[in-house]
Amino acid sequence: MTSLEPLARRLGLSTESESLTVALTHSSYAAEHGCESNERLEFLGDAVVDLAVADLIVSLYPDLNEGTGSLVRSRVVNEASLARAARDLDLAPYVRLGRGEIKSRGSERPSLLADAFEAVVAAVFLDLGYPAARDFVLDALGEAVASASLDPGEVDPKTRLRQWADAQGLGEPLYEVESEGPAHATTFEASVVIDGRVRGVGHGRSKKAAEAEAARAAFEASQRA
Repeated sequence: MTSLEPLARRLGLSTESESLTVALTHSSYAAEHGCESNERLEFLGDAVVDLAVADLIVSLYPDLNEGTGSLVRSRVVNEASLARAARDLDLAPYVRLGRGEIKSRGSERPSLLADAFEAVVAAVFLDLGYPAARDFVLDALGEAVASASLDPGEVDPKTRLRQWADAQGLGEPLYEVESEGPAHATTFEASVVIDGRVRGVGHGRSKKAAEAEAARAAFEASQRA
């Protein structure tokens, strides 16, 4: 595995941090080596990221009410956004993967990157406390929060795609969703079909998130056509 020193230094953690090591251990590696995976830390990190982003919204954008604040948070705390944060952190080389995931280039998968990011947030929380975790989330997602807060009422991806399909006379978008993984770490893959063709595919940790990502991908593809 890549030396943890650059990442640990950036996070303010020790290279000997057990929490950080676990946070970077995918279940495929854990199964092959008989060690703990990052699934529990991912679960904790999901809650910490939610809290930290809500905290940032309330602290930095007092003009946003509950409804618009929730819209901003949903546009920031999702698989695509967290995967981007993981890429910005150059997290992929540090994640320990099993042989099968390495062969399938699992470190490039948005769901894996998003999960690893949340697990790392949990490691910061456990080792340094909430204020440090909040500051880390601010550094990683603050720009996304600021961007989303400029137009919190932006039309959601599914509505935007439906409006485009209707304008083109293509009929209603249809979503096909499949799930995989254990109950506490289920991931979803959604395909959106318009006029008999798959127009976009999305992944997420909920059916709704996966459908939104599929709709976003389909709409962006329609604008490039």
